[in-house]
Amino acid sequence: MSELRGTGFQTRDIAKLCEQGTLEKVKSGLYKLSNGDVTSGYVDVSHAIPEAVIAVVSALSFHELTTFNPSKVHIAIPNHAKAKEIYFPPVEVYYFRKAQYGHGIEEVEIQGHSVRVYNLEKTVCDMFRYRNKLGEDLALEGLQNYLNRSDANLNELSRYMKICRVKTVMEPYVKAMLVG
Repeated sequence: MSELRGTGFQTRDIAKLCEQGTLEKVKSGLYKLSNGDVTSGYVDVSHAIPEAVIAVVSALSFHELTTFNPSKVHIAIPNHAKAKEIYFPPVEVYYFRKAQYGHGIEEVEIQGHSVRVYNLEKTVCDMFRYRNKLGEDLALEGLQNYLNRSDANLNELSRYMKICRVKTVMEPYVKAMLVG
């Protein structure tokens, strides 16, 4: 808002641009152009909620481990934090305990902005943590696509299976996919 007003836009001009669909309100005082792609939503959410980490389905999509295109930006925040209200893009918030939240965070650059996203292994393991909510088929697709990658690291995957407490659930799938 302050940048727009600094260039001569009045509040009524900004409201009109929102009505026309040229601008979208992210949160109070924060706006974005409407023609952005999916990853621009990641940037918007990262600006609006600094402690957010792109997680589960959105991270799976970011790492190209699924063909599914999520309609919301899935983020993780610490379980003691309070998510700020965001008008756009739609956000799905997951509250992670300290043991799960702090591991596997990578800083990536999207459109010149730093965005935090969980790494490949943590993402696959988180999908198994939330398989009942998000769908076991999505978790299995992510695991299969991860195992097919040339940079798949089974030692790291095993480490994150322990951290995310999904080792007993995931191990049979990993063994079956590696043999098959």
